[in-house]
Amino acid sequence: MEKYILAIDSFKGCLTSSEAEQAAREGILAVQPDATVVSLPVSDGGDGMLSAFSAALSAKMVEAHTHDNLLRYITGQYAISGTTAVIEVAQACGLNLIKPEERNPLIATSYGVGELIIDAMKRGCKKFIIGLGGSGTSDCGLGMLQAFVDKFPRKKTESSYVYHPKSWDDVSYAFHDLEFILACDVDNPLDGPDGAAYVFGPQKGASPDQVKLLDRRARTFAEMSARHFGYDRSQEKGAGAAGGLGYAFLEYLNAKVMSGAHLLLDMLRFDDLLSDASLVVTGEGKADRQTVMGKLPYVILQRSQRQGIPVALVAGQVTDPAVLSQAGFQTVACINPEGMQREEALRPEIAKKRISITVRRLVLSGNA
Repeated sequence: MEKYILAIDSFKGCLTSSEAEQAAREGILAVQPDATVVSLPVSDGGDGMLSAFSAALSAKMVEAHTHDNLLRYITGQYAISGTTAVIEVAQACGLNLIKPEERNPLIATSYGVGELIIDAMKRGCKKFIIGLGGSGTSDCGLGMLQAFVDKFPRKKTESSYVYHPKSWDDVSYAFHDLEFILACDVDNPLDGPDGAAYVFGPQKGASPDQVKLLDRRARTFAEMSARHFGYDRSQEKGAGAAGGLGYAFLEYLNAKVMSGAHLLLDMLRFDDLLSDASLVVTGEGKADRQTVMGKLPYVILQRSQRQGIPVALVAGQVTDPAVLSQAGFQTVACINPEGMQREEALRPEIAKKRISITVRRLVLSGNA
């Protein structure tokens, strides 16, 4: 009896990881009804992070009132397992929450992320797994920090007659015993040519002039913070993630950066599941040479190769197939026929059908 492991990332803007895997499952069982199929909803910390990590932890989904990038009231979700909270920042400051014509990284704020964290703290959470993908902000986490300052009282009793402005020092006591883990596969520093503004700013609506301004703001914030704390974490890997939100977690909350893909696969005990597997099927919306630069399908490939398990890669779009094959994928398959219109390919019902057909053909041909 064959055993297949499905670990397919979301097809951005089209299918969730679970939906893609259900389609692949149907394709396998259509030709091998007695096969064992293990579906593992996956994410590297980007799209689908909340559902994938909450499933791995058997966490409970909760809702909280928060604000979006433009400080409009919304209801965000996060998950709780024991005293661990799983938070996807895109729930509060995601690029998907604002229309293209509304995008302005000079004013977009991560304030809502702070509100989600505060809500989890009030529910007794001590450990936080933060997914930094999909953000629509470039504020270096200043919005999140402002939420902390606004929402927490000073450690000392304040006079009821005189207003005293608060600062981070006044509320930092509330975070001393908390643990923050950033599920992140972005290596970019906070500022500079490889930093948050230059690499990610344009996709969030920043003009060339705004990119320069955002980078200068980031450097100034880091310099001021370094003088205050006596250390500077702005050049560490992950500091530039989510428009510099990674930096705020590192500098102010002493967070640790971990590969989102490896973290999740460890939680799922992926290596143990490989022991008697015949094939691993992974995939993503677009597969290209960037796939082999540490993206989720490549991490899955590396871990499968250690045990000699072949890996098939399916994607909605494939470029650089020679690079992907050379990396070690046994099969690299584009689910869509040549010439298919993008709008058609992105229809969920079409994508599910094409995944199912593609995986069925691979199994039938023995090329999987």
